[in-house]
Amino acid sequence: MKHKHFIIHKPFGFLSQFINNQTKRKKKMLGELHDFPEGTMAIGRLDVKSEGLLLLTTDGKVSDYITTRGKVEKEYYVQVDGAITNAEIEQLKTGVKIGIKGEKYLTKPCKVKSIETPNFPERSMKIRDDRHGPTSWISITLQEGKYRQVRKMTSAVGFPTLRLVRVRVGNIWLNDLPSGGVVEVEDLMQLIH
Repeated sequence: MKHKHFIIHKPFGFLSQFINNQTKRKKKMLGELHDFPEGTMAIGRLDVKSEGLLLLTTDGKVSDYITTRGKVEKEYYVQVDGAITNAEIEQLKTGVKIGIKGEKYLTKPCKVKSIETPNFPERSMKIRDDRHGPTSWISITLQEGKYRQVRKMTSAVGFPTLRLVRVRVGNIWLNDLPSGGVVEVEDLMQLIH
């Protein structure tokens, strides 16, 4: 059987999965975006409030390589509450303590920089307006991916995340793929490097 691979732009409000075990609330699933083959899995996750680049595959080996063994960089554009300064950016770069499963975890050094406001379309759920004070955008590039790591990191330096968009995994970029867009590709491993 030939494996299938997809690049998608996960919209805000969608779970990074296909089956919902919590039947209490109707959550939006990735399967609503496209007719994916059976056995398709998300490579890594984006939480329900996060948007952007998500890779899907039917090949568990590809998924394992990208998430754990390949040291593949993931880049996020993050809108934070407040005007973040170089001091906080330096803290984020060197590592901050966050909580993971009740334990304190020191994040690994990563790349962080201020960026201009990206030209993303409006989010389906409005973030807030300017009356609540300034916001700023940063780029964070990680090789690790703990649960809600980026959100926990920006909160740890006093700048909660308002909007989080993954723009890159390895050498694969979100570019102008529209929200909810799906592209099938021949070989993720070739594209990632």
